Amino acid sequence: MLKPSVTFVLWLAIASFILVNDVVGDTWIAATLSVRTVEWYKVLVPLPYVAMLAIIHARRTAGPRWFEAALLAALLWPVSTVLVDLAYVRLTYDADPAAFFDRVGGPYPLLIAALFVLPLAAGALIGRH
Repeated sequence: MLKPSVTFVLWLAIASFILVNDVVGDTWIAATLSVRTVEWYKVLVPLPYVAMLAIIHARRTAGPRWFEAALLAALLWPVSTVLVDLAYVRLTYDADPAAFFDRVGGPYPLLIAALFVLPLAAGALIGRH
């Protein structure tokens, strides 16, 4: 069953976690590790959390319209997370969007790809009931 409210609430949880993780990475972790290591930290730490929320989403939206629900999450979560990260970098560091998109050369696309693939994969595995 298609439940946009579930998708949105889980996205809010993902966005909140990623923002808190970015703050921790940029303050406490960045003081002791290299920039590249902090970038990997900011990508790898949220992945299990995103996977867990994708599984929750798939279980809550299982049924005949599981694909529409999974596709909604797969399209909403990555795009809106990039926008939230862009706003975080803009407000925190007063950086222009070009500086944000310099992250694309690092591990950041792995997080964006996971935000797209995990809802679809979890939906395919769980939602077909």
